[in-house]
Amino acid sequence: MKIVVDENIPFGREAFGRLGDVVTMHGRKMDAAAVRDADMLIIRSITKVSRELLEGSRVRFVGTCTIGTDHVDEAYLRERGIAFASAPGCNANSVAEYIVCALLVLAQRGGYRLEGKTIGVVGVGNVGSKVLAKCEALGMCVLQNDPPLARLFPCEKRFLPLEALMDADFISLHVPLTKTGEDKTWHLADEVFLKRMKSGAVLLNTCRGAVVDNKALNRTAVLDVWEGEPAIEVSLFNRVALGTPHIAGYSYDGKVSGTTMVYQAACDFLARSGGFQPPPDNAKAGGYKPPLLELSALMPPSPHARLTLDAAGRSDEDALREAALTVYDIEADDRRLRVIADLPTGGRAAYFDRLRKDYPQRREFQNTTITLRGGSDVLRRKLKGIGFNPGE
Repeated sequence: MKIVVDENIPFGREAFGRLGDVVTMHGRKMDAAAVRDADMLIIRSITKVSRELLEGSRVRFVGTCTIGTDHVDEAYLRERGIAFASAPGCNANSVAEYIVCALLVLAQRGGYRLEGKTIGVVGVGNVGSKVLAKCEALGMCVLQNDPPLARLFPCEKRFLPLEALMDADFISLHVPLTKTGEDKTWHLADEVFLKRMKSGAVLLNTCRGAVVDNKALNRTAVLDVWEGEPAIEVSLFNRVALGTPHIAGYSYDGKVSGTTMVYQAACDFLARSGGFQPPPDNAKAGGYKPPLLELSALMPPSPHARLTLDAAGRSDEDALREAALTVYDIEADDRRLRVIADLPTGGRAAYFDRLRKDYPQRREFQNTTITLRGGSDVLRRKLKGIGFNPGE
């Protein structure tokens, strides 16, 4: 069995090599010729899966190691009887930590405290719910908007209409990209939306680029995703306080979780279909038993496994900022992306992709145990609330 795997998927060869012969390649180079004789296709969001890619191939399973699926023509896969799996929630914590770091940087630059500020969270699913919890741990007031969940739970008063979020100090978007239907999100943040936001409010977008009408963007924003990426519009930097190359969910922990989830889905497919023969040592009476996968044992320790934090005489927020930005320096990602404006137009897309391919290993807060000196129990709870292990 041949399995084509995006070369940027961590442990892709180690995981899927247990099921067949793995060929790795760049996700943007996966064309019809490259996948024609593949049985499985394991991708990330840069590979567009459609009739054009798969027609005439023998692919019977497609897995994307991402939470988003708008790059996959699921209707076509159903028509062809091709099994499909994604990794919902795999990088939700990574995105939420990105939002925390962005907010802490914005507050420092603006000379204000986050505690008491209001943030509107649009989309309260896997990612939005974690953003909500971490912002509450920071002492922020969180307003929630999620029309599908509001319809599903009509008695829940926490879900507000979008209009109720317009007076928030920040609005953070965490929705899938949909172009039709009652909950269409394509250009959700259009010119009207942006003008209705409170003066001075900041928009944060870490979901899909086209959820924001980039041409209409007229206010300070934090953008991790861009319309037309990797060929992004560099003039947007005039309005972007922090800009990064679609890496909010790129923590090493999140990516490895995505690999594990799709690997398990591939094993489940093999068990159901019986269409492929498992390796001989896994052929058991009564069906297919997938090889166990323990990728955590292969992961290196965090470079910040232990951190001593001196909080004496400092505000909680300053201490939180030091901890968060020590583990994840979001401003470094911003600086690296801004170099793109000095490149020839023809080289910008390749540079954007290279930043993603060569992204430095980033570990989540959960891997850091903090020794707190001079801090209060309140600070300890806040550290735990945004994801750190505050120790004893």
